[in-house]
Amino acid sequence: MIVNTAERTGGAAIAASRLMQALQSEGINTSFLSRPNFQFSIFNFQLGIKPLPFYLERFRIFLANGFSKKRLWYVDIANCGEDITTTRGFQEADVVHLHYVNQGFLSLGVIDKILLSGKRIVWTMHDMWPFTAICHHADDCKRYQTHCHDCPLLVCPSAKDLSYKVFAEKQQVWTHGNITFVGCSKWIADLAAKSALTKGHRVVNIPNVVPHEIFRPIDKASARAMFELPADKKLLLFSCQKVSDERKGMAYMLEALQLLRNEGIELVVAGSEANITTNLPIHTVGYIADEQRMAALYSAVDIFVTPSLQENLPNTIAEAMSCGTPCVGFHIGGIPEMIHHKQDGYVAKYRDSNDLAEGIRYVLSHPELGEAAAQYARETYNAHRVAQLYINAYGVH
Repeated sequence: MIVNTAERTGGAAIAASRLMQALQSEGINTSFLSRPNFQFSIFNFQLGIKPLPFYLERFRIFLANGFSKKRLWYVDIANCGEDITTTRGFQEADVVHLHYVNQGFLSLGVIDKILLSGKRIVWTMHDMWPFTAICHHADDCKRYQTHCHDCPLLVCPSAKDLSYKVFAEKQQVWTHGNITFVGCSKWIADLAAKSALTKGHRVVNIPNVVPHEIFRPIDKASARAMFELPADKKLLLFSCQKVSDERKGMAYMLEALQLLRNEGIELVVAGSEANITTNLPIHTVGYIADEQRMAALYSAVDIFVTPSLQENLPNTIAEAMSCGTPCVGFHIGGIPEMIHHKQDGYVAKYRDSNDLAEGIRYVLSHPELGEAAAQYARETYNAHRVAQLYINAYGVH
């Protein structure tokens, strides 16, 4: 049984849903447990979750933060949630596969019950929360390797602050079962292996699935016509769920484009909250939920650029590469594992707009990188290959 807070919203939900389909194609009877959402398949088991646990969790963080809203959404403490162990899906499952379970979905108490059930537990880490105290991205902080405290994401950190208390509770709960932690990238798997919370547990690296029957190269001219994009311009794509999130790096994207403003390059932006103030030519297409349309958009552009400042293994890069669109991104997280510098894309120096611009210029002058990107993506994110790796992790044959 796959468990994720959302069914379709967000990168973790998309990755989890694709994995379920891949496992079912391999003959594995797989269910998906999430908060109520649109019906996905007859195998779903959904809960009538009320929003109360989410607000109770936020309020506890608000108190610990000295009644400050600063970084209120950067952390999760899992003090409230719903008991999924009473559902038919959980009781019938041989393997419980956790993904992103935050925002009031699963509490540490419920995770404790899951571990004590004796079922095989696999946990795919879409961020760092499973092996830190409260944060999803630790940045340069390494305290999770021993015991979290003095958390830089809290307004009033201390030796025994909220991060210290949650880490101690996690440390106790995590000992109540054997967990196979899965990193979507080698980068996050390596970090997890250094955490005090993963000691005695197994840590492996398995990439996400990309459905290559959807994400594949199509004719660029017809793809541009679909979105009414100019046929004679060099087009770059920036895509994320929330464009206004400063961690997605739009500021660096705009700085790089200013350096390239006389080279006939225009930006295409996909996502919500895309109110961008600039004198640069920008085409906004809004948030695209339909995968067929998103695949067409990747094929419509010349390069996909991801100047994110925090990343694990972005679905967007894997999707763009599968469509034969080379990518440019900063040297952060799992991005250097996905983009092979100057072989199928360009990895720019972190937070360096000049090198980001240089990467865009380089990729535009080497169109052969697109085929190399597509070939790597077909081999790496293949549904059969990824499903078999997970089947091995589950220990079922």
